[in-house]
Amino acid sequence: MTTTYAALLRGINVGGNKKVPMAELRTLLGELGHGDVQTYLQSGNAVFSADRGDEDSLAAELAEAIEKHFGFGVGVLVRDHAYLRAVREACPFPAAELEAKQLHVTYFSDAVDPERFASVDPAVFLPEEFRLGDRALYLYAPDGLGRSKLAEALSRPRLLKGITATTRNWNTVVKLEELTGV
Repeated sequence: MTTTYAALLRGINVGGNKKVPMAELRTLLGELGHGDVQTYLQSGNAVFSADRGDEDSLAAELAEAIEKHFGFGVGVLVRDHAYLRAVREACPFPAAELEAKQLHVTYFSDAVDPERFASVDPAVFLPEEFRLGDRALYLYAPDGLGRSKLAEALSRPRLLKGITATTRNWNTVVKLEELTGV
């Protein structure tokens, strides 16, 4: 059975570092035997179909291919349409009423225990807020991610130790769910 997935690459094409041209990423995915390959934006979002593997094995395979081809390591998460739809539907914030720059989802490689973020006092960061979901963290940042003190606090290395995390704005969350739903 063929499944459509989204690959989420962490930290590429930012500030001139870890350059991964999207055309080369599409070619690489095709060389790995995946079909229906397309990319979205320049920030490491790809959609592809596969008839073998699971999310973790596909992510590991792509990460290895990227390191071999480009010469540097990149965190890669692969998620199927059902998961992306569930994340979108479980959003605890009224996404329809917010601008995309205000709402973000950080995808995690593994489930995270709420205790991991217990040291972050939500009251200190109001009106910014966050909620945990299934291998995801929802962040409401009314002034945008670039100005978010809460986003800075949540991304501290000690909080994310041992997991891969990558953040997408709400427009990208919605688009990836739509693209994988084909």
